[in-house]
Amino acid sequence: MNQRFNHLIDMDDYSVSQWNAMVKLAEDIMRRPESYADKCRGKIMATLFYEPSTRTQMSFQTAMIRLGGSIIGFDNPGNSSVSKGENLKDTIKIVSNYADVLVMRHNQEGAARAAALSADCPVINAGDGGHLHPTQTLTDLLTLKTELGRLDNLTVGLCGDLKYGRTVHSILKALSCYKNNKFILISTPSLALPQYIKDVLHARGCEFKEVSTIEETIGECDMLYMTRIQQERFATREEYEKQKGVYILTREKMQLAKKNMIVMHPLPRVNEIEVEIDDDPRAAYFRQAKCGMYVRMALILMTLNNTITANPLLTGQVHHECRCTNPRCITQTEHYLPHSFRKYGDIMICEYCDERILLK
Repeated sequence: MNQRFNHLIDMDDYSVSQWNAMVKLAEDIMRRPESYADKCRGKIMATLFYEPSTRTQMSFQTAMIRLGGSIIGFDNPGNSSVSKGENLKDTIKIVSNYADVLVMRHNQEGAARAAALSADCPVINAGDGGHLHPTQTLTDLLTLKTELGRLDNLTVGLCGDLKYGRTVHSILKALSCYKNNKFILISTPSLALPQYIKDVLHARGCEFKEVSTIEETIGECDMLYMTRIQQERFATREEYEKQKGVYILTREKMQLAKKNMIVMHPLPRVNEIEVEIDDDPRAAYFRQAKCGMYVRMALILMTLNNTITANPLLTGQVHHECRCTNPRCITQTEHYLPHSFRKYGDIMICEYCDERILLK
């Protein structure tokens, strides 16, 4: 198993001091972009996007181009050897021979960690199913620092798809590492935050509460993080139809908010934020998208310059007889992967997707 490179699979792979260093470098790039124009000349980044993407893919590509580097890759697996049945390991082995850094988005949870096990260059997770999206979290940290001037002592509301929303999972794990942050979880019961993220909040002593409407708590928030109800994460159209349109941020609801509260959204937006709110100075989501380019420039630089140090990819134990029960886990299709789990008492946790399995 390949653990020689400083991959970014999960924000927990790096220390908080390293997150802060990336944000600080991104702030400097924002101020002096011309000073970084040739920093990656001669370097190649591969982008493998198994799922559609606009902002993440283009911001990574733009980041590398602005740093003077080049890009290869695909944005549709149907146009690659994946369509011929090539497994993930072989695709990663081949492409990582051509590139200095590899950025991947995949529809299966744990796919980025699985890819990193075989890669011959650093792997950056650009989103794995409904699991994690660490570079969006770095984007969010830079946005908060730019807009509010701090990453601690915040009351953060998160609204919509908290179950499948990988951006929500990642930002909660990150902001729970900063002092005195409180969280308000706004969702329907069927889209509530997964237990493994609640376990993280409990372990870090974070205060949080679960509510069912925006109106009852928006006045407490320093930042409201809106999310899309993601049709692609539901097993059936009927399940999706029951949830879509439940949470819509309107001008009337914004009147209940603080004058200096900001609204963030990982985008794309469907109908969960009224278009009229775009003109409100508290609407930070388009500025947030631009922050994504700068923080990804910082991440690429620090990755290629080896100025960051990641944790090992797998730290648990292989249990050949145990299988992850998550149908969206990468181990369900890539059967060669070691079945690695962290064990806590009577609970086994899959190291790829964080699914909890109760031992009998």
